[in-house]
Amino acid sequence: MLNGHTVRRSAVIGGALALTVGLAGCATAETGDAGSDNGDSKGTITLGFIPGWTDGLSTAYLLEDQLEKLGYTVEMETLTEAAPLYIGLAGGDVDIYPSAWSEVTHAAYMEEYGDDIEDLGTYYAGASLTIAVPTYTEIDSIADLAGNGDLFDGKITGIEPGAGLTALTQDTMIPTYGLEGEYELVTSSTAAMLTELGNAIDAQEDIVVTLWRPFWANAAFDIKTLEDPEGAMGGSEGLHFLGTAGFSEEHPEAAELIANIQLDDAQYGALENLVVNEYGEGQYAEAIDAWLEEYPDAFEGLLAN
Repeated sequence: MLNGHTVRRSAVIGGALALTVGLAGCATAETGDAGSDNGDSKGTITLGFIPGWTDGLSTAYLLEDQLEKLGYTVEMETLTEAAPLYIGLAGGDVDIYPSAWSEVTHAAYMEEYGDDIEDLGTYYAGASLTIAVPTYTEIDSIADLAGNGDLFDGKITGIEPGAGLTALTQDTMIPTYGLEGEYELVTSSTAAMLTELGNAIDAQEDIVVTLWRPFWANAAFDIKTLEDPEGAMGGSEGLHFLGTAGFSEEHPEAAELIANIQLDDAQYGALENLVVNEYGEGQYAEAIDAWLEEYPDAFEGLLAN
C-alpha cells in the first residue's frame, strides 16, 4: 500500500540551481560524490529528470552510479514538468534524460525539439499508458465509464498537467469514448494521484486514475487496467535514454555504456521497487548497490560494486 516514500519521492533533491533563466524556479541540482573533486574526471554529465515519475528517478540513479564509476562527474537536475526538461535537453543545459517516452507519449516534444536531441538507446520495451480502477469496481473497460460518472464523482484523477499521459487522456481518450461533460480530468502530481488512489482503496471507494506500465504502483495497489477497445491510450512504446545533440561524440564511453542498458521486467521491477519503496529518498545510492548485487550481469559492460 502507499507508504511515506511514495509522497516524499517527488520532493526537491539538493540545493537550488537554475538550468537557464527560462528554467529558473523549476529545477534543482545535486552533484554526485565520485569525481566531483577529482582532477582526472572525464567531464561533467547532467542528468535531468522528474522525481515524481519513478521510472526516470530509478534510471537516473542507476546512470549516476555507472557514470561515476566510469570516471565522470554527475550532476542531477530535477524538474517538475516535461516541457522544461525537453527544452533543457535540446539547449544543452541537460545532457541526458534517463527515461523518455519519446515514441508516443512525448511525440509532440520530439517533433518540436528532436533535431537537437540524440537517442542513446532503448532500455525497456513494451511500456504503455493506461486507465485503471480498483479491482472491486464493477467495470472492466474504458467504454464502461460512459454513463457511470456518478460512480466516480465525475472525475478522472490524473498526474502532472504537462505530462504526455495527461494530454492523451484529455485530447484523445475522453472524446473517443464520449466522456466530455460527464468527467473532468483533475491534474496535480503523480504523488497526489497515488495518495488519492490509496485513500480511496482504503475506504473501498470507487476511483478512476491515469496510470502506466511499467510502474511499481500496478503491483502495490489492488487495481486493474481497464480494457481499451478503441486503442485511445495508444500502443506500446519503448523507454529511451535521450541525450543532447552531439552527446555520443563528446562522451563516447558514456554513450557506449548507456547503449548497452536493456532491462527486462524482473530487472526493471526490482530497480524501481528498491529505489522507491525499499530504500527511498536519501538512500538512492544504497538502493542501486542492492540492485547491482542482485543483478550483477544485468547488461553488457555493467560496472558492479
